Amino acid sequence: MKNLLNCLLLLSISLGFTQSRFDNVEIKSEKLSDNVYVLFGAGGNIGISVGDDGVFVIDDQFAPLSNKILAEIKKLSDKPLQFLVNTHWHGDHTGGNENMAKAGATIIAHDNVKVRLQNPRRDGSNNPKEALPVITFNDKLNITINGEPIAVFHVANAHTDGDALLYFTESNVLHTGDTYFKGRYPYIDLNSGGSVNGYIEAAKRGLMVIDENTKIIPGHGTVSNKEEYQSFLKMLETIKTNISKAIAEGKTEDEVKADSSLTKQYDDLGYGSGFINSERIRTTFYKSLKGE
Repeated sequence: MKNLLNCLLLLSISLGFTQSRFDNVEIKSEKLSDNVYVLFGAGGNIGISVGDDGVFVIDDQFAPLSNKILAEIKKLSDKPLQFLVNTHWHGDHTGGNENMAKAGATIIAHDNVKVRLQNPRRDGSNNPKEALPVITFNDKLNITINGEPIAVFHVANAHTDGDALLYFTESNVLHTGDTYFKGRYPYIDLNSGGSVNGYIEAAKRGLMVIDENTKIIPGHGTVSNKEEYQSFLKMLETIKTNISKAIAEGKTEDEVKADSSLTKQYDDLGYGSGFINSERIRTTFYKSLKGE
């Protein structure tokens, strides 16, 4: 009984900490066009379209932030939620799915996102059915809302196996999801079907649909542009070249992980200051490229 009480106490402390870490998070919006906004908070950046048809949302961060997110959306529009698109399955982009569905949103995502959200979570529990996509797609999807066609297209095996990019064709705004981390090394989730080559191809695909005036919502980081997006792609290709050469020379994973010269050019620019540091990006590139 004592052990049980101790476990319950630790659980309550843990849950309290989980909630408290979001208490001071502020949701801020930035206007990108007449009807498109980006919301910043904790987790993946949120895209918003508002207008006569209602509210269209891209990603929803973490569940404890849903009330704050919905309150910020209310400042932009008094219309009901219509659709929510998940750019991929990770919890910092889908954690609020259940709450958004209960608020009226119909959830849309790639086929693989639904499959992954149906799998048991790390604690063994399952996502409730309200958190799952109602509409899924395989390759691409077109949605017209608030007088604007939105192109939704899948990029294969990039950040994960279910990534989607969304392009607002009239507003000239691109939401990349986590296929773009502005000014930092990206997280390439190899365990969820992500790959270096697929990630590079995703950046190339995104660059194909934009111009110098496009405003880009990255998965993480502030609003970006074509020049910065191109620099990000160059970083990916440079590191791929360096690590492919090391692999060809017979270097081991540990040797590549320890060789800071392979990423020094971008380490010096601060790319390793985020969630993925320089050692981790070298390891990820090695594992992916070696496996392919």
